[in-house]
Amino acid sequence: MADVMNVGVNLEAFSQAINAIQALRSSVTRVFDSLKDGMKNKETLEGREKVFITEFQDNLQSVNRDLNELERLSTLVGRPSESHPLHNSGLLSLDPVQDKTPLYSQLLQAYKWSNKLQYHAGLASSLLNQQSLKRSANQMGTSAKRRPKVQPSTLALPTQYVDDVISRIGRMFPDMSIELFRPNGTSAVLLVTLGKVLKAIVVMRSLFIDRTIVRGYHENVYSEDGKVTDHATTALLHYQLPQMPDVVVRSFMTWLRSYIKLFQTPCQRCGKYLQEGLPPTWRDFRTLEAFHDTCRQ
Repeated sequence: MADVMNVGVNLEAFSQAINAIQALRSSVTRVFDSLKDGMKNKETLEGREKVFITEFQDNLQSVNRDLNELERLSTLVGRPSESHPLHNSGLLSLDPVQDKTPLYSQLLQAYKWSNKLQYHAGLASSLLNQQSLKRSANQMGTSAKRRPKVQPSTLALPTQYVDDVISRIGRMFPDMSIELFRPNGTSAVLLVTLGKVLKAIVVMRSLFIDRTIVRGYHENVYSEDGKVTDHATTALLHYQLPQMPDVVVRSFMTWLRSYIKLFQTPCQRCGKYLQEGLPPTWRDFRTLEAFHDTCRQ
């Protein structure tokens, strides 16, 4: 790239031309600033007009002087040689109809994209080489036969252990009723009743919560999901700790219990109980404070 710039271009004049462009931009900015500020405070109207016209003329003369200097330097810069960095493809830039056939600009974008791809591929290759994976296909085949399949312990917990965890959580919150069902074998379904406020169906796989549906106390379970159900799904994504699933269930139940005063707690941001006819349905995952859905953002 440096060789291309050095051929047929006066670098010293090129540097001076850049400085001249900066000076021209500054002088033009001063012109617009003077127009923006208008006439400054003077004792008489005639004095204000005289000062404004004088400053405006001086700024215009500065623009004219900087523009002449830039035109002078542009003749000294020179023109680059006809050798293009992309060889014959550089001639595409001479196409007079760029809007209809933008081949040259597209070619440059493809060239930059190829360079970035090569750079990131090199980084990925160096990272993979650091892992020093030296197992061949045959070695992997023999070792797979010898190595027994180990099931994750958190996915194969005894049902009695799961029942004990749910029972302990139920004793922690006496104002929240938790009923456990097993309609399809070992998978548990919890029916959580929170006072006279709401009910929640929690579908579990061992001690992992797969899904939850929250409805009002007298609401049909087959109705469309509302705000609280969406917030509960977000809470499931927030409370993720695969190594300690019992902590996840307890944290989620603690968060769900914060809705016990859904219609009695005002929003911590606006201080209102209702906004667009809805109570503050969002609960902070850390502090359990109540917010309207729009106030929490």
